[in-house]
Amino acid sequence: MAPLKLCANISWLFTELPDFHQRISAAAAAGFQAVEAAWLYESDLEQLRRAREAAGVELVLINTPPGDIKGGDLGLGAVPGREAEFRQGLDLALKYARALECKRIHLMAGRVPMGSQRKAVAKEMEAVFVQNLKYAADILSKEGITGLIEPINTRITDPRYFLDSPHQAAEILEKVGKPNIKLQMDVFHWQIMDGNLTQNMHKYLPLIGHVQVAQVPGRNEPDSAGELDYRYLFNTLERLQYQGYIGCEYKPLGSTQEGLGWIRDYCTHSE
Repeated sequence: MAPLKLCANISWLFTELPDFHQRISAAAAAGFQAVEAAWLYESDLEQLRRAREAAGVELVLINTPPGDIKGGDLGLGAVPGREAEFRQGLDLALKYARALECKRIHLMAGRVPMGSQRKAVAKEMEAVFVQNLKYAADILSKEGITGLIEPINTRITDPRYFLDSPHQAAEILEKVGKPNIKLQMDVFHWQIMDGNLTQNMHKYLPLIGHVQVAQVPGRNEPDSAGELDYRYLFNTLERLQYQGYIGCEYKPLGSTQEGLGWIRDYCTHSE
């Protein structure tokens, strides 16, 4: 079986260090050969580029800009009337992806607008999302980049997030019909919204372009106390011959370094 490939999410790990370029170096020193991050856009791009090259790690994934976080945004992909801002954000993400040789961009769907009921706006938001994803797919295909959509749970993390289940995401991907737009499986969110992880991994594996992991419900290290047996889940991914990366997107219970022992214990064949 092919070994699983792990990457450190430096928006969550190595936060003992204030700057992303420092976290890139720390991840490499800890043995990671790849990193991912949510939003790097307040960091100096040239400094990030130099740090990545010096560390010899791959940048696996970044997110599109969230929009106005203070105003309640968390992505704009499915938000009606914000199409121009979504495209501007995609341009910025592409600028960083090119410079950092990143081949995956999470195209964030965004939240149901304040004052709106989910059922009342669901069809309109889906239509906007599909059109924005088709636009992004054509742009990204010219760069050899894969776009990803990620369901985020609405039970604990974000009650207003538009895309909240793998089933909804799969239906949207079918309507988009672009091979370079894939599904991002965050096991934390999938467990909270749907459970049934074994069947869902088998069912949606052909659509999955990236995986992220954390324990449920605390969102800590995979070997921390919780609902999920990650030794079984990692073995399942290996048996399914999953070839992509697994992002370590969790909140360390202590220091990042102290919490990395699970990699040796749970992923004996992994990087």
